Amino acid sequence: MASAALLTCICVLYLLLSYPSHLAHGEVQRYHVVQRRSLNPGAVCSPLKGSNVTSIRLVNRYGPCSPFETKELLSLEQILLKDQLRVNYLLKGAVKSSTESRLDDSKASISAMNAGGEYVITVGYGTPNLEQTVIMDTGSDLSWIQCKPCSVCYSQQQPMFDPSQSSSYAAIPCNSPDCSQLRGSCSSSCSYVIHYGDGSNSSGVYSYDRLTLSPNDVIEDFLFGCGTDNEGLFHDIAGLVGFGRGKRSLVSQTSQVYHSFFSYCLPSTPSSTGFLKLGEPGDASNTVYTRMQTSFNYPSFYFVDLTGISVAGQQLDISPSVFASGGTILDSGTTITRLPASAYGALRSAFRSYMSQYPAAPPNEIFDTCYDFSGYKTITVPKVALHFGDGVTLDVDFSGILFDYCLAFSGDQVDGLGIIGNVQQRTFEVVYDVGNERIGFAPHACS
Repeated sequence: MASAALLTCICVLYLLLSYPSHLAHGEVQRYHVVQRRSLNPGAVCSPLKGSNVTSIRLVNRYGPCSPFETKELLSLEQILLKDQLRVNYLLKGAVKSSTESRLDDSKASISAMNAGGEYVITVGYGTPNLEQTVIMDTGSDLSWIQCKPCSVCYSQQQPMFDPSQSSSYAAIPCNSPDCSQLRGSCSSSCSYVIHYGDGSNSSGVYSYDRLTLSPNDVIEDFLFGCGTDNEGLFHDIAGLVGFGRGKRSLVSQTSQVYHSFFSYCLPSTPSSTGFLKLGEPGDASNTVYTRMQTSFNYPSFYFVDLTGISVAGQQLDISPSVFASGGTILDSGTTITRLPASAYGALRSAFRSYMSQYPAAPPNEIFDTCYDFSGYKTITVPKVALHFGDGVTLDVDFSGILFDYCLAFSGDQVDGLGIIGNVQQRTFEVVYDVGNERIGFAPHACS
């Protein structure tokens, strides 16, 4: 009996010592405890394990999993500069004008290079199938790729699409209803023009052809822009696929096949892979859904009803009305989440109080809550959760709390509009059920 009691004491002592010294037994679930080295990006691509064969591989544009030859990660300054351009353009340029002669969704996204934490997929265009690596963007409707003969084009890594070599290609005629939606110019064939916030642009022939997403996902007569004049900072990529809510997006075009469902999982680091899926998830048992909001001024964007924030399990004293004034966009192309100033102030104060044991580092760009973790092998960080109006809580993954040793949120808003960026979406399968106007979150979907 004595030896059994001694063994029990030893086991209890071991468990107590295995927790961070400043945490009580019941507090551990309120914190992330990680190795400091895990905060640094890996240099080798780690493939997604157990992924569905019908999934489309989704990777960071600049990480070691990138299909491009240039795999060097951007500096923090570069990421945040491009991210701010994305934010500015989302907020300033998305209001549709009835007198606008260009595509109404041409203002819904900035160029690839200006979407700080951009993610790409590789799909096939035409018959025979020609692989093209493009950006996956929930903030755009119209899809486009560079096409031959190209009068002005930037350098891309893969062979450029040649419509004359595709037996399934056709230009959209001027009298087509699909062309009349564009409100652009038309001579022998329908033309499109897209201008982006950084001065980049794409124009050419509005067309249709076969789009191959995976061996099991082939879309006939897919509408897209065949760009023959493309300028700006799109280096290496072939173009963009729009997953917005508008009529020309891939989601709307395939609604009869995939029932306006798509989902993606953004990996925890640039050295990991995620996925994109079309159609309803096979197993939705661990998916929680929140209502999708609609904005008249931003019809192509996905809005959610953000109402509160928690730190270490304690909900902050923030009125839901703080978030309601401008609304909150869920966006795949914005990197850092933008919050109303008062909401961010409450988050920052609470986070700093829980992180007081670590030396503060100087502010870095838009980040004003940064830390010096040198000398620490293990880091203990309070959990952060986002609350939505219908009782849904999103427990942000650890990889979405710190960015370059700083709190990965900002209070730098424009016009009161909030954005939940892709850093805070990491490792969740984010499910867009557009037909039923709801967005779901399933945790731990990709590493």
